[in-house]
Amino acid sequence: MTDTGDKLGAVAQFADAHNLPLRPRPHTLRLRRLGIDTHQELVVYMRQDCHICRSEGFAAQTRIQVSANGKSILATLSIITSNLLAHGEAGLSESAWRLLGAEEGSETSFSHPPLVESLSLMRGKIYGQRLNTDSAHQIIQDIVAGRYADVHLSAFITACSGGSLNRDEMTALTRAMVTTGSRLDWGDRLIADKHCIGGLPGNRTTPIVVAIAAACGLTIPKTSSRAITSPAGTADTMETLTTVDLDVPAMQRVVEREGACLVWGGAVDLSPADDILIRVERLLDIDSEGQLVASVLSKKIAAGATHVVLDLPVGPTAKLRSQADGHRLASALRTVASAMGLDVRIMLTDGRQPVGRGIGPALEALDVLGVLRNDPSAPQDLRNRAIGLAASLLELVLKFSPKQAAEKAAEVLENGLAWRKFEAICEAQGGLRPPPHTPHTHPVLAEHAGLVANIDNRTLAKIAKLAGAPSAKAAGLELHTPLGAQVEKGAPLFTVHAESRGELAYALEYVRAHPGVIRLETDA
Repeated sequence: MTDTGDKLGAVAQFADAHNLPLRPRPHTLRLRRLGIDTHQELVVYMRQDCHICRSEGFAAQTRIQVSANGKSILATLSIITSNLLAHGEAGLSESAWRLLGAEEGSETSFSHPPLVESLSLMRGKIYGQRLNTDSAHQIIQDIVAGRYADVHLSAFITACSGGSLNRDEMTALTRAMVTTGSRLDWGDRLIADKHCIGGLPGNRTTPIVVAIAAACGLTIPKTSSRAITSPAGTADTMETLTTVDLDVPAMQRVVEREGACLVWGGAVDLSPADDILIRVERLLDIDSEGQLVASVLSKKIAAGATHVVLDLPVGPTAKLRSQADGHRLASALRTVASAMGLDVRIMLTDGRQPVGRGIGPALEALDVLGVLRNDPSAPQDLRNRAIGLAASLLELVLKFSPKQAAEKAAEVLENGLAWRKFEAICEAQGGLRPPPHTPHTHPVLAEHAGLVANIDNRTLAKIAKLAGAPSAKAAGLELHTPLGAQVEKGAPLFTVHAESRGELAYALEYVRAHPGVIRLETDA
């Protein structure tokens, strides 16, 4: 052994004898879990004076290949100028930590990444080239593998927006998003599903529709999303009532037992590219028709659905602003669904105002429970909307006539079968519990008498979010004045709910700055 080898061997023996960690090899660093949530963006953190950082010429925002225990990810570099990291250490964001399967203190190597071949295909799309099945698959595969930085995702989303995707490209993108994730297999059964494209606060029909459909004998394994920029997603609302983060075997057991489930889709890895793209779409405030079609249909197909009812609300402050927008999107959805072998029925619904009274996870859950329990005070618009969507599903799957379907959907709700089925589904998922209540509320009062002539959905949703929803499950707002209601001066228009005084004050400050969220008209 050489002198250098003798010295290294002695160091190793000394470290082992005294239970001391060896210093990392010159090209590696020890990993630290910093607990930084960057959502789905993969980030690596290094000291400004890190020897690897300087030797490799890494700078802030450099893309780096991070390798440990036989696994590799690509992450974007952030430089630490404080003592958050010690010499010889590197940190990872939570999303990067989970994807790498990292362990505290493990030795990890860092290098310049190999060329991402699909970026040339993405650039081709920017210059007008059409996506095909192969190019769409390569791009989506690299996105799911974490090889695209946010700037690349932004470029791809922008290239696919503004009507630049034709129907063949939408189909190719949908197919790629399905094949790069898990896909549930329910055998030869007809599998029902229902989906709303969003943009309408309080529109929590899904739990009611699932209960009605399952009570009528349909198989409906419902996977739903959490809110990204809205005050609540179906998974957020259901999480106030039962367990939703089931894995695939647990989900299948619930469906085999009750014919349905209501679970969070993120736990079962269905169309994972969708969640990544949606995050950046929301930051860009771009809502591409082609991406929306691929997003909706890929999730349904991956969940094993054969028959789907799609709810497309149309209104001045909804996602779809006009009937023309609604019919154009409906046509695209039908074309791509047909190409993918999916049977769909599309309903253009009233999106001029929120549905129900609650906006926020727990407040929406209370509306759902009220409808399912046939509480006389339950919001009738939510009840009627859910019956209509459930009836459409019965027509589509069981081939009922419109009259038979509407009567059957209303019957199983009124006779309590839907409520009992909902209870059974929740029990199978871990038990039914009451939604939480908030300790802090404040009514917003009408400054003058008048008729409710307009409700701004987007501003109401913003107020609910500023109050803490959906992270604070009991937060949000309760709407008291639907369109057409006659309101007296000083009557409550809506009540803000918050879990802390600070969040309540924050939301109310926004209300004061936006007084026209509910517009009253007078005869004078």
